[in-house]
Amino acid sequence: MAYRNFIDGDWVDSDSGRTFAVLNPADNALVGEVPDCGASEASRAIKAAAAARLGFQQLERSDRTHLLRELSEQMHVRRLELSDLLTAEQGKPRAESEGEIAYARSYLDGAAREADQLPLEQPLDPAETGKNVIVRPTSMGVVGIITPWNFPLAMLAKKIGPAFAQGCPVVVKPAEDTPLTTLLLARLCEEVGIPRGVFNVVTGDPSLIGAEFMSNRDVRMVSFTGSTATGRILIDGASRNFTRLLLELGGHAPFIVTEDADLDDAVSGLIASKFRNNGQTCVCPNRILVPEAFEKRFVALLEAGMRQLVCGRGDRAGVDLGPLINDRAIESVEAQVEDALSRGATRVLGGHRLKFEGLADRFYAPTLLTGCTSQMDCFKTETFGPVCPVRSYRSIDEAVEIANELPCGLAGYVWCGDTERGLSLAQRLECGIVGINDAAPVTASTPFGGVRESGWGQEGGEVVLHEYAPTRTYSIGGSL
Repeated sequence: MAYRNFIDGDWVDSDSGRTFAVLNPADNALVGEVPDCGASEASRAIKAAAAARLGFQQLERSDRTHLLRELSEQMHVRRLELSDLLTAEQGKPRAESEGEIAYARSYLDGAAREADQLPLEQPLDPAETGKNVIVRPTSMGVVGIITPWNFPLAMLAKKIGPAFAQGCPVVVKPAEDTPLTTLLLARLCEEVGIPRGVFNVVTGDPSLIGAEFMSNRDVRMVSFTGSTATGRILIDGASRNFTRLLLELGGHAPFIVTEDADLDDAVSGLIASKFRNNGQTCVCPNRILVPEAFEKRFVALLEAGMRQLVCGRGDRAGVDLGPLINDRAIESVEAQVEDALSRGATRVLGGHRLKFEGLADRFYAPTLLTGCTSQMDCFKTETFGPVCPVRSYRSIDEAVEIANELPCGLAGYVWCGDTERGLSLAQRLECGIVGINDAAPVTASTPFGGVRESGWGQEGGEVVLHEYAPTRTYSIGGSL
């Protein structure tokens, strides 16, 4: 099926007529072809968004939040179509695709709810200022959005929810591996009456489109979820026009099990969090730290739980883990496992590709490694795959030191028997969010952003609305 880009309310091809294929990672079947665009198409989309900016800002906020709720409802009505397409282009099991749709809707509904509760202006106390002063949030303007392939719908909803609520038109550059659900969402935006030019999608060369985002003065902000390496490029580019950035970058989450933890519960939580989307999430546990005295028991329980996981194509019932997204991804996972084994780690389970007749060579067995150290790549570099590297520790201070030794700090986890002690431990971790006996700490109402090299700014809850509409102050002279 041929897809087209959505610019200024029209469905268009690339200027060159070139397209690129989107393949199902499970079997290499063609899912669709999309326009292969670059700077010129991105420039036109930005121009359309800039032209739509004033009219969209002048809509009543309640009208904009109504559109968000209508879009969320339409996503529910079309959830089967969305989930089929999401599984086909991303590979995740259909149950996870359906969960991502619900998760995406929670960001639209949450942004609408939070925006409706925000005051339109805040007068300051004249007794304190000596004059009349009014503080008002003001729409940022055109926002460039760059989304990742692992949660293409949810991460897009996380960004367009607050953008639309605060009157910001957007130009979206979806990941090359998973652009199709974004284009289907554009269709839904059209159907619910999002004004022309407010939602634009440009697929194609990330370097050319990203460069246009950073060089075009009409783009006042770029919101990006992806790798730290790309984040650095955006930071360098933002200096040209002082473009505001909202960045959720790479992580390498520690998962600390304490001596008083319920080990069965810890293993259940670890498996739920680690193997979501086959380990291809920015917040999944990647460095598992357990007390030396309980390591053998913990590993035995973890091995037993991992043996229950079912691998296969995502559109088959009962499948827990689909394929990895592309060849580079599985080669990267293989390289990490081989590095760990070469440096002395022990393979307890997995460590190899899985072969299925008629399917692509992108399925990797759930893998459990012990004896891991900080010198191994799996403890230094984000894995994005179904690998559990375990390392024992002798004291909580040692566990904290290991957890904090990397320059990233997105998410972390603490599994403990005493929640007060767990909170005290969590506060020592340099992470943007910590789940304490909680395998899924990120929700639409939760403020969340990385620290250090894991990002700038926060998304979720009321706080993200201020990212898209910073305040301006109006000071009125004269007598009170």
